[in-house]
Amino acid sequence: MTRVLARSKKPARAVARTVTRARRAEAGRSPKPIRSSGATRARRKFLNAFPRGFRDQTYVDWERGYKWEAHRKWEAELGKEKFRDLIRQKKFGEIAARAIRIESRTNLLFSFEKMALRDAVRSPAGAKAFALALFDFLHGDDTMEVRFTNWVAAIARLPRRKTRVLTWPLATVFGFIAQPRTHFFLKPVVTREAARRHGVDLPYGSRPSWDLYKALLGFVGQVRTDVSDMAPRDMIDLQSFLWVQGSDEYPG
Repeated sequence: MTRVLARSKKPARAVARTVTRARRAEAGRSPKPIRSSGATRARRKFLNAFPRGFRDQTYVDWERGYKWEAHRKWEAELGKEKFRDLIRQKKFGEIAARAIRIESRTNLLFSFEKMALRDAVRSPAGAKAFALALFDFLHGDDTMEVRFTNWVAAIARLPRRKTRVLTWPLATVFGFIAQPRTHFFLKPVVTREAARRHGVDLPYGSRPSWDLYKALLGFVGQVRTDVSDMAPRDMIDLQSFLWVQGSDEYPG
């Protein structure tokens, strides 16, 4: 009886190996995100609109495609080296014209914001200030806090005719188009409503600032975690996800 029981037991080394393999397997698994009820509802709403998530062809046609195309145009016409060469040649008006032309093919800015920007860079001084500040914002060596703060200050100093130039959409649209893996585009009303439905009280002020932009990026980072299993590619996917939550275009 004793010998039979002894033979039925695994050797100590085998047990240890089994435990080790189990622990390694467990360590290799990504923990499932713990979602709030708001995040769960947001996810459900997006998938109701686009059942295949960020790879849904309708989603690409309606939301992602034109934003990604704007990024591709930016890379072709105002990539870092081309941007730098244009500055060396002092073609500040050409830089402003290209930036405006690329953005104009999207529906990201309101018409009054587009007009305010065109007026602001119409003069050589305005175009130069815009071009140099934008390059520093995108490619400067300082921290993002310093670069964003300087960019906002530069927009505030641009010539103004009728409508103010400094708005959240104008302060964030070119970073979003040029570097969609880093920068988020803020439409205040829609994004704040999306945050509210997500269960987040997003801090806001009408004047762009680093503290508020940092809080926005923190919220977007949480959204990225909530939808990580849907594999968002960049801020285009995350901005589109939140647009679906807060826009009247997607009721429910």
